[in-house]
Amino acid sequence: MTPAAPCSTAHVRIDHYSAVHLAAETARTLAARCGLPGALPDRAAVVASELAGNLAKHAVSGSLYVQPMPLGGGLEVLAADRGPGMPEIRRCLADGYSTTGSLGAGLGAVDRIAAYFAIRTEIPGGTLACARIAPPDRADAAREAVGAVCVPAERETANGDGYAVLDTGGSRTVFVVDGLGHGEPAAEAAQAALRAFARAADQPLPDVLRTVHRALRHTRGAAAGLLRHHPDRVEFAAVGNIRCVALTAHEVRRRLAGQPGIVGLNLPAPQVRCLPREPGLSVLLHSDGIDPAWTRSTSPFLLRLPAPLLAAALADRHRLIRDDATVVVAGPHQGLT
Repeated sequence: MTPAAPCSTAHVRIDHYSAVHLAAETARTLAARCGLPGALPDRAAVVASELAGNLAKHAVSGSLYVQPMPLGGGLEVLAADRGPGMPEIRRCLADGYSTTGSLGAGLGAVDRIAAYFAIRTEIPGGTLACARIAPPDRADAAREAVGAVCVPAERETANGDGYAVLDTGGSRTVFVVDGLGHGEPAAEAAQAALRAFARAADQPLPDVLRTVHRALRHTRGAAAGLLRHHPDRVEFAAVGNIRCVALTAHEVRRRLAGQPGIVGLNLPAPQVRCLPREPGLSVLLHSDGIDPAWTRSTSPFLLRLPAPLLAAALADRHRLIRDDATVVVAGPHQGLT
């Protein structure tokens, strides 16, 4: 069983050039906390500084999201903006290219340092980027098609949401929890749910929900949702306001909602729904801090994003800021394909 990564995301708004230093220090601190060895924390700071500097110079409503990689073992830096886009994105990745008279080493340096780097742009509309910094023995995890963002409500320090992704045998299981309300009591419920999930992640999905339910009996309760990737199908089970969306590069294929109830207080008999696996199908879970209306106005650009950038786009463009918000986009384990 692969251990779950911590699920916190640090959100740094790049609304002034002074925020670039904050972004770099946030990345360095979190990289050290993730246990990255040697010079990797400093390299993470360079990546965050370059991406944040690019946002400060060119973007509108720019944000950096810094967090452990969803599968652990490294650090992930996500950049999102609503600027004019990058009309010459390939040239921007080349060292020496600049539109502002600087040395132009930014995105080229990020590409060299990162174990995984993806960038997409929409003209107009903005740019999304993901850089993952990991030691050589976690390079495969850095390339896995899993993306996530988990942020607290605006002006809250405690996050009542949480998520985990665990590989058990031949399957990958995704868990999203939303503690009722906000603040510390919601966060305590979410953390208790994550601990219970880690103990039961290899069990059938109804049994996982029952285990989490027992663990939350002395908390305020939560909504909770599960996805499990098998070679031929994807299973979904949820209670409360956790949504599942299946999409291809062309359309939103399915929208599924959790059963009525509260995990920890009144758990219904859990139901498992199955989606057939098909080429190009992405499946995600999100809490109600992501506006569900996003599925009614999807653009081709959004539908074609790789998993980390899709998670960043939904969190940045469709988040309800008064609520904790989590989105996890997960493909199958590489061993399943």
